[in-house]
Amino acid sequence: METMEAIRKRKALKNCLCDREIEREKLEQILQAAGMAPSARNKQPWRFVVVQGKENVERVAEKAFVGFAKGNLVVKEANVLIFAFANHEENVFPDGAFFYPTDVGLAFENLLLAATDLGLVTHPMAAVDQAELKKVLGVPEGERLIIFTPLSYPDPGSYDEAVEERQATSTRKSLSEIAYINEWGKPF
Repeated sequence: METMEAIRKRKALKNCLCDREIEREKLEQILQAAGMAPSARNKQPWRFVVVQGKENVERVAEKAFVGFAKGNLVVKEANVLIFAFANHEENVFPDGAFFYPTDVGLAFENLLLAATDLGLVTHPMAAVDQAELKKVLGVPEGERLIIFTPLSYPDPGSYDEAVEERQATSTRKSLSEIAYINEWGKPF
């Protein structure tokens, strides 16, 4: 798949998940793609926790997906969850600046596109009880969850149709609304 095709095809499709096992080689490729992202001063602040297997996914979901996050319990249909963390204290520069949220976002987008390229479904999320999640995963103090996704093969017969439907109904801002030339407000 070409890069632009993966960008166009990648959709948040948490309703197309299935519990088919994902091969370790694919997980390694996806995580290596994430690790190749650029980062401020090459700090590479991201740390990923991969939860694999139906039993493990359900254990994490049942404990950490409570309250507002309960709407994300659909992740129990996936065979893998990938959580991206970063440590604030370790990633603040002497002048007080920090770029780790952007850095982790860049790595996570690489992860999402690599997964799409490999024919897998993702759905970036952030709603979770962080304290419970950290407890159940054994995440050390100081680490902050930035984003996570279920990772799954598409539910048979649903993915292509779901992508087409999302593309047909997706509203994206026009280029003139998001990009300016030479000065603010002057449409590209």
